[in-house]
Amino acid sequence: MAAPRSIADLAFWPVVAGGLASLWVGPGALAASGIVLAGIILHRLGRGRRFRRRARALVERHRETLTLRRRQETYLDAYDNLILDGWERERAYYIARTLVPRLEEEGYGDLVAKRHADLLAIVEAASLPDEAPEEVPPDDGIAYERFCAALLERAGWDARPTRASGDQGADVIAEQDGLRLVLQCKRYAKPVGNAAVQEVVAARSYWQADWAAVVSNAGFTPAARKLAGATDVLLLHHDDLPTLRVR
Repeated sequence: MAAPRSIADLAFWPVVAGGLASLWVGPGALAASGIVLAGIILHRLGRGRRFRRRARALVERHRETLTLRRRQETYLDAYDNLILDGWERERAYYIARTLVPRLEEEGYGDLVAKRHADLLAIVEAASLPDEAPEEVPPDDGIAYERFCAALLERAGWDARPTRASGDQGADVIAEQDGLRLVLQCKRYAKPVGNAAVQEVVAARSYWQADWAAVVSNAGFTPAARKLAGATDVLLLHHDDLPTLRVR
């Protein structure tokens, strides 16, 4: 795709034509060429605004997913530092693999590098939840399991935490409309690994459940995501539980 021409390139011939026409027709032709030139300049200067407006419209389509991925890939470490590394990688991936190709298809490829900071700001704004969470999850692991069960109850599930022993990998068992769900609940200060996925797969078999999920306040490692995809396990943030429905 040829790069869009500069304002000087676009203005050259209207100016030349207007100057020549003014020699034959008079000052009116020069004034007309000035109007054309002004229109060209205004159109070009407004292109940056149109670029940002189009980027926001494209990102808006993925707002819900971006908000979820930000929650999943952001966590507090053992020293109460907010770790954004995973989210920043996810944000860069989304921009490079989804947003930029669409903008290039629509003729804005020449603006992508110049306005990369705008794209970062647009995606960042879209990923923020509309409202701050009303509840802070408990730090204690057992209390976190009860917290997750209570959130499922809001979505219409009959949910109960299991006992600490004999649960066979299930921290919470929930039922709705004849379907059974088993949960592993992990209140971690770092991304959850694939051991939790393995445990909930075993729990699904033991409890003869229809669904299996690992729930965490933090994100999940690439290995956990790969294994979850292969074993049909849901990886959730606890904020997803109040709206989790049978489908």
